[in-house]
Amino acid sequence: MESELHEPPVPPELHELLRSLRVWDPAVTELPPFDPDAAPADPLPLFARWFAEAVAAGQTEPHTMSLATADAQGLPDVRIVMLHGADADGWSFATHADSRKGGHLAARPYAALVFYWPVLGRQVRVRGPVTAAPSAEGQADLHARSTGALAAALTGRQSRPLGSLEELARASEAAWARAGREPDAPVPTWTLYRLRPDEVEFFQGDAHRRHVRLSYHRAHQGWTTRLLWP
Repeated sequence: MESELHEPPVPPELHELLRSLRVWDPAVTELPPFDPDAAPADPLPLFARWFAEAVAAGQTEPHTMSLATADAQGLPDVRIVMLHGADADGWSFATHADSRKGGHLAARPYAALVFYWPVLGRQVRVRGPVTAAPSAEGQADLHARSTGALAAALTGRQSRPLGSLEELARASEAAWARAGREPDAPVPTWTLYRLRPDEVEFFQGDAHRRHVRLSYHRAHQGWTTRLLWP
């Protein structure tokens, strides 16, 4: 007879800690007003302005974002990645084509992004189809970054099972050495992806929980906007 498996109980300290936490502490957070009637017709200029304001407000790593994808069976996955750019072609990020997220995007080329800038109580959510940029653009993007970024890309094998930390250390040291010798070393699997948004939502937190949510939706020509209940 098989024994039943029981999950260990959650320590009560965790629940107590959760109940003690608050968001948007006035000592460290500014909740600026947001007038959706004054928003631009296109979401990109508003994103660029909010991004610059997050940087000016001292937000830590404002260029990091959650990237949500789904596998071939439709099961979701999410991780933190870095924004590489945002322009008329879309919001861009990069990874190995043979990584887990690269495989997801090959099977289901649609994704969602979320930026969270708690110093201003702001979120930006972006959804849309994803395409891979030409290989030359991906390589140029990689080689414009740091030596460490190139070394990480050269290490490769992202998301695959790892035998030991020693194995990782050896591969990483070799990759760092090559990146130093060959700053233009090619990484064939490295791919620049662009998400061309169908929808962009701007969320501004409010101390009275009357949060302002402005949603842009791509139309045949230009964009339409609507407010959403918080």
